[in-house]
Amino acid sequence: MSVVWTAIVLVILLLLVLVGAGLRAVQQYQRGVVLRFGRLLSPVRQPGLRVIVPFVDRMKKVPVQTAVLDVPAQGAITRDNVSISVDAVVYFRVEDPVKAVINVSDYLHATSQVAQTSLRSVIGRADLDTLLTDRQQINDELRGVIDTPTEDWGISIDRVETKEVSLPEGMQRSMSRQAEAERDRRARVINADGELQASNKLAEAADAMETAPGALQLRLLQTVVEVSAEKNSTLVMPFPVEVLRFFEHATGQATSRYSASTEPNSDAEPSPAWWRNGRDRTDDGPTSTET
Repeated sequence: MSVVWTAIVLVILLLLVLVGAGLRAVQQYQRGVVLRFGRLLSPVRQPGLRVIVPFVDRMKKVPVQTAVLDVPAQGAITRDNVSISVDAVVYFRVEDPVKAVINVSDYLHATSQVAQTSLRSVIGRADLDTLLTDRQQINDELRGVIDTPTEDWGISIDRVETKEVSLPEGMQRSMSRQAEAERDRRARVINADGELQASNKLAEAADAMETAPGALQLRLLQTVVEVSAEKNSTLVMPFPVEVLRFFEHATGQATSRYSASTEPNSDAEPSPAWWRNGRDRTDDGPTSTET
């Protein structure tokens, strides 16, 4: 009787072991790929509790979440012969679990190696200015280069970002001097543009004051008010412009009368001969007589 009970217990234990070996729990972020005697069984097992043949089937669970892969810094020479070091980060996910298991032995390591070689290749085809100013173009090109071989592995590259571009110290100093010169040039251009606009406005203001003579006097009074508002020892004496114009007009008339009085009179009678001879003697001195 004890032998029967022992056999029953062994059978129950064997059934429990077989049931435990034949049940597999697939998580929501996973997909199960089943191989029976090394042969692929379809379809892919979806999330949930799945049953396989114990000791015959082998299930490999593949995560389909987006994975983050750090690409270590890669040293390369750009197209314009500048030695730099660039590191990046790759975001990818498994689209086809069957290809990720069958076509490649370790898709994580393979994707990492492809990302490193592709990063060096893209850096070698780009200029330094493109790497520093147009990161989006470099990221898109790098994503396309990495996605081409990984497509056969069931891997989809979602995004690639370059993180840091390390430059030699001498190149950094040269770029800082270039940036400083560029800022100085922009400052001078802005200053010259401001002076040009100010001169145009001053010319317009001068034209407006010329049409309205009282505007200049109002501007003078405004300047007096601005100067007197400050605590200083400056004394401003406003002098009417009309007075200056009066003196200028009077001076011009006096000059014209003086010029008219000093001109020779062509209508006067010629002077007598004895007066001309006397003037000649006066000018040339006494004349000598022959004996």
